Amino acid sequence: MEVLTYDYPAASAPVNGRAYVGVVGSGDLEILMEPSTDGAAHVTITTSVDGYGAIWRSVVDRFFSRFDRAVRIEINDFGATPGMVALRLGQAAEQLAP
Repeated sequence: MEVLTYDYPAASAPVNGRAYVGVVGSGDLEILMEPSTDGAAHVTITTSVDGYGAIWRSVVDRFFSRFDRAVRIEINDFGATPGMVALRLGQAAEQLAP
């Protein structure tokens, strides 16, 4: 098990409400999103696969290049591919679209 944390500046207001997508299961992950109260974005990833921090960072960086809201994201991973991570992040963000 590995726990990764990343922080990003947020240019927009906090998200409205909470979102939950996915399921912790083989090759998948769950994502929980909720408003951040400090004006920044925070990501905590708990993954069953060690040693992929650089790949996680790349996927999350790409997401935050398009999404600039103040949000707290918790990701619980069970071997999801980068494509699946991007899909689930997009689904959660869509649920919270203004």
